[in-house]
Formats: sequence, C-alpha cells, structure tokens
Amino acid sequence: MENFASKISLDKTIPIPLYYQLKQQMLVMIEQGMLNENDMLPPENELCNSLDVSRPTIRQAFKELVDEGHLKRYKGRGTFVSKPKIEAHFLCKLESFNDEIRAKNMTPRTEVIALEKIDGPHEAEKHLKLPSGSSLIYLSRIRLADGVPLVYVETYIPYDAFSSLMDVDFNEKSLYSTLEDLYGVRIRHVRREIEAVNARRKEAALLDIAFNKAISLVKTIGSIDSERSIEYSVARYRGDMNIFNVEIYR
Repeated sequence: MENFASKISLDKTIPIPLYYQLKQQMLVMIEQGMLNENDMLPPENELCNSLDVSRPTIRQAFKELVDEGHLKRYKGRGTFVSKPKIEAHFLCKLESFNDEIRAKNMTPRTEVIALEKIDGPHEAEKHLKLPSGSSLIYLSRIRLADGVPLVYVETYIPYDAFSSLMDVDFNEKSLYSTLEDLYGVRIRHVRREIEAVNARRKEAALLDIAFNKAISLVKTIGSIDSERSIEYSVARYRGDMNIFNVEIYR
C-alpha cells in the first residue's frame, strides 16, 4: 500500500512499546477509513526498513490485530484489512436480529438448520422451570448479514404451550413477533450470560471459520413476566465479525 509507512509515527523516547504504538495508529487508520477492507499491507521486511524497527515489533502488532479480527493473513499472499466488525447492542437492548442488521444498512438472512420436537431431560428444562422429561421445541438457525454468517443460535421453547410454532417458517419469520402474533405473549425481560470459547468442528463449519477459532458464547433466558420464562437460547457469535456494545449510566 502506497505511503502507508509515511502515515505512521513511532516515538522511541516514550515508555509505550513500539508494537503497541503501531497497532493503535493502525486502528485509528481503519476507523477513519484511511485503511479499507481488503487493502493489502506492505511486507514485514519493507515495514522494518521504512519504520526502522525490528521484525518482532511488526509481527506483534499484526498478530494482535489479526487475533482481534481487524486484519487477516493468507499464507503466500500477504496481510489484508478485514471487513469491519458488526457492532451489536443486544446486551442492552431488546431488538430483533433483522431490525438490528437493517439499521446498519445491511441485508439480514436466516437459515433454519433444525425445527423439531425433542424430549428431556435437557438443561433447558431447568432454565424454563419445566419438569424433567418435558417436551421442547428445538430451533437452530444461522443468522447472516450480507450473506456472511454471524451467529449460530439454538433455541428451546416449551412444546406443550407453543406447539403451533412447529408449523412456522423461521427462514422468513421472527421468533419474537411470531410469539406475539400466535399467542399474544411478549418477551419483556431477558437475562444473558456471555463467555469466550473456542469453536468446535460443527459450529466452525456452520459459521465458516477455522476449527478452534475464538467465538462468543451467549446464553439467553427470555421471560414474559417475573414468573414465566419461555425461551432458552445458546448463541455462538463469530469473534472476528462481532463486537458487543454496552452503555452504562450513573
């Protein structure tokens, strides 16, 4: 990329590591549009000479940016700027996936992997406060934005109370809006738990990422009131394509 090095200014007189200075300046360039998706970065040896730093300095900065999803590396081809992560507000706002993606001027799509009745025992029974051995609706979906898979989500709902959901085409329909339309119930409160895990082979294949790649595991319990929980979901978000936003006020 022409003039890339000329836009970088590293100060060797301050205690901030050079790799970190390089990383932070590259992040600013990405955020401000000075580096765009699929821009190819100069080779490491070229940057070493231009910036007068060691190769480990360049490698460390690039490695962290790759791990965080800002850059992507292809053996024999080079290092490129990645597609920007999609900022999600679902940790602090109840909004459908489709509405959130459309608000970002992207096109949402859902692919249903499974919609079936299963019988317990299952961990979902505990979260839904159901007796052991209860029947459940199991719905698994891939959610995509502009054709790119972002999240693989598995959802469990009490079968006896909501059996008509088995006849719904969730490739086209929203689960929450369907619950309102068919049953007049509305999810009013959710509890979410999030942790970092590595992708297993099945979810890696579904999300089109490498096996053992970092993903965000999010468990959700959706309730219609303080006494009744009707949804338990386990979602696996691609770590390289999602960033979660939480606003906290005092």
